[in-house]
Amino acid sequence: MAQLTDDCFAFNGPLLPVDDAERLIAERITPVAGHERVALRDAKGRVLAQDIVAPVNVPPFDNSAVDGYAVCAAALEPAGETRLAIIDRITAGHAANRAVTHGEAIRIFTGAPMPDGADTVFMQEDCRVEGEHVIVPPGLKRGANRRLAGEDMKAGAVALPAGRRLSAPHIALAAALGLTRLDVRRRLRVAIFSTGDEIVEPGAALPPAALYDSNRYLLAGLLAHYGVDVTDLGILADNPAELARGLAAAAAHHDLVLTSGGVSTGEADHVRDAVESVGRLVFWRVAIKPGRPVAMGVLHGPHSGEGAAFVGLPGNPVAVFVTFVRVVRPLLLRLAGALPEPLTAMPVRATFHYKKRAGRREYVRVALRGAADGAIEAVKYPQDGAGILTSLTETDGLAELAENVTKIEPGVEIGFLSYASLLS
Repeated sequence: MAQLTDDCFAFNGPLLPVDDAERLIAERITPVAGHERVALRDAKGRVLAQDIVAPVNVPPFDNSAVDGYAVCAAALEPAGETRLAIIDRITAGHAANRAVTHGEAIRIFTGAPMPDGADTVFMQEDCRVEGEHVIVPPGLKRGANRRLAGEDMKAGAVALPAGRRLSAPHIALAAALGLTRLDVRRRLRVAIFSTGDEIVEPGAALPPAALYDSNRYLLAGLLAHYGVDVTDLGILADNPAELARGLAAAAAHHDLVLTSGGVSTGEADHVRDAVESVGRLVFWRVAIKPGRPVAMGVLHGPHSGEGAAFVGLPGNPVAVFVTFVRVVRPLLLRLAGALPEPLTAMPVRATFHYKKRAGRREYVRVALRGAADGAIEAVKYPQDGAGILTSLTETDGLAELAENVTKIEPGVEIGFLSYASLLS
């Protein structure tokens, strides 16, 4: 269970900017305690608990980067071709039987150790073989096509820092260092549930004025990208007492509780009162569209100083997606002890008109296309509604419009965040 205090997110303003939400999370949230040792094959998506220091050089020896001929550069004719005797042949996994001297070359293959006396490799396609000799051209720089021991990673250097969320290349590097197991932070435990009398489980009978619940499935899918253990608590009715009981039970065994719906200001939006009865809601409006009514707080645990972080997301699925990737994502990374992973928007060219309010960051669903001049253009989805799920399935990502922007015209440069980058 997370160690949290009631004021960990504390913010006194009426509308919290997105950057301030991320700053508060970075400053005031403490990562969960506990780690375990896992096999490399089970490490993808996990967060390193301590630095990995390279025990060996990578590569461990000088080797050839190409198939060709290993030579001593000092023995070559500077202005013309050089004729060299081929004295040996080395394949990957085997060492040379003898050193190279002046007037000699060794046939070598990619990955094979450089023989003593050789410092340069000619690519085979640049050479001409005549019997037991090879003719090499002039002009090749000394050291060409040679990979030095430790040029990828030197023994004793920090190969991967604590807090790195491990992807396949990170695991490959650990394997190249000869490691088989890694110390990682324990998995976060996250509870999710939806609220609302109008929400029913997919597959059930659909009463009049009811909707199938898509938000829990959206959240579960999003959380899967972060390697957390998810508990699905189903759908809770719009009843303050039932909501309070559900929140309290979830707080006892989880690090984070995520809900969707019921955090606005309507008479039937009871999540805020339920949170206040079993914890503390410290802010509940973020300057973001879609998704302004997103709430963050702390739910009390069974023991003093313990508790679960709480995030109440809006009820519309597009708002759930946007607030998850921009608000919940940095919270998950911080709780998990991961290093920050800033999102970098790619510049693209707008093809649409758009007006927005100053002081609020907005995310517009767009598809990309190539323009005749080679530029990448963003095409706005025709429907803006926060309940339009097809606006996520038929686009490529989000155009990010900063707080100081009030108008977009065709041809201007805007920032684009791909769905792949948002979920990486």
